[in-house]
Amino acid sequence: MKPLKTLFLNPPSFEKFDGGASSRWPATREIESYWYPVWLTYPAGMLEGSRLVDAPPHHLKWQDVVEILKDYEFLVLFTSTMGWEGDQKMAEVIKQTYPSIKISFVGPPVTTSTDKALNECAAIDFICRREFDFSIVEFANHKPLAEILGVSYRENGQIVHNPDRAQVTPEELDEMPWATEIYHRDLDVTKYSVPFLLHPYVSLYSTRGCPAQCTFCLWPQTLSGHAWRKRSTDDVAAEMKQAKELFPHVKEFFFDDDTFNIQRARTVELCEKLKPLGLTWSCTSRVTTDFETLKAMKEAGCRLLIVGYESGDEQILKNIKKGATVQRALDFTRDCHKLGLVVHGDFILGLPGETRESIRNTIEFAKQLDCETIQVSIAHAFPGTEFYDYAKTNGFITNEAMADDGGHQMAHIEYPGLPVEYVMEMVHKFYDEYYFRPKAAFRVVWQAIVNRDVPRLYTEAVSFMKLRSQRNKAARAAKEANAVKAQESVSMNA
Repeated sequence: MKPLKTLFLNPPSFEKFDGGASSRWPATREIESYWYPVWLTYPAGMLEGSRLVDAPPHHLKWQDVVEILKDYEFLVLFTSTMGWEGDQKMAEVIKQTYPSIKISFVGPPVTTSTDKALNECAAIDFICRREFDFSIVEFANHKPLAEILGVSYRENGQIVHNPDRAQVTPEELDEMPWATEIYHRDLDVTKYSVPFLLHPYVSLYSTRGCPAQCTFCLWPQTLSGHAWRKRSTDDVAAEMKQAKELFPHVKEFFFDDDTFNIQRARTVELCEKLKPLGLTWSCTSRVTTDFETLKAMKEAGCRLLIVGYESGDEQILKNIKKGATVQRALDFTRDCHKLGLVVHGDFILGLPGETRESIRNTIEFAKQLDCETIQVSIAHAFPGTEFYDYAKTNGFITNEAMADDGGHQMAHIEYPGLPVEYVMEMVHKFYDEYYFRPKAAFRVVWQAIVNRDVPRLYTEAVSFMKLRSQRNKAARAAKEANAVKAQESVSMNA
């Protein structure tokens, strides 16, 4: 019997929204960006006749998706915390349009709030908790739900939670289809762009899971787990060799692992196999990576590292269990500069213990690091994370949503003496102080000239300034609203 004809969907959402199947931090960015829906490629590659649709970068609307679905029997939708409300409404429309279609939701929010999801959305036939590769494939191959591990569903008016499925093993990772083959089959790679990566680029995973214990990080706590599982270096190198042939126009490959280079021996071994391929590639990195490992990476074609510094305050780094220190971050970044490795630094404002002083420490720390580019995010306490439990227990989560009507990040955590509007204001101040330094501004413009990408720089600058203006207005409005509330409170108590 042939498998159900299956559509894997990273759904339409807010305009320019970098959705749940592609991003650990789902949001509409300051500058239009799209990551790849790597998670969906594996089961898509295991099912004959399947198709992967990544709506956001291909600018597909829900009407387009509904039309595409007329040829399919089974929909697998990767949802996100921010996209959940819209995703469930569209699932209802799809079910009304095609009553016989089977619908499964996957992703963090339906893993952490499974009962809530099934109770709120009658259109969902079942949910796959955490890693969903084999559960989806088994269902598509007509295995009864009652016999599939890791799924939840309704039966006779009751919600049934089947036992958890064991995590995918390293051996199974090697046996899975290559994500890049599914990109070549179903996606237009020129639609994907990230400001600090060369365009076009292609991303993939060489590992799963993350042994680090960062309290705020979404995927290790809700999807992939903390067990670090490695594909063999031979399998990764073989995929990269083929990807170079499949995408001769791609300028850069990106290893989007949670912790690509956390193990020195494995990283050096992989670099030895990548070096002969003559590729330009980049990856994520922790600041604990030593000089010799970085040197091996540079010699094998590594161009850029995405580094989650998060904060320049020692106490906050301890609070979030980062497993790193300010000094180690400085030493690591000095090594990168010495080797000629470009660094994109990620920072978060509003983490546990944040104060006005710690925010200032982080801004000065970032200037001292002097990364080529930075991203400053607002702390989001996603359900299912240790950070969420801490913020919820202590009453720090406000009634404000995580995002505005456009899917842009908004502060939703407020500590005593640190209003949400102040945090929003400091995000902009952070960017202003960092990029309007003569050295930093010249570097960005010079790189655009070297890469012959001045039009892209102009487009990104316009997008950033537009969002900056919108956020400033939102922050001012929030400040004025709070002032009115305070005045009303004073009047009532008078």
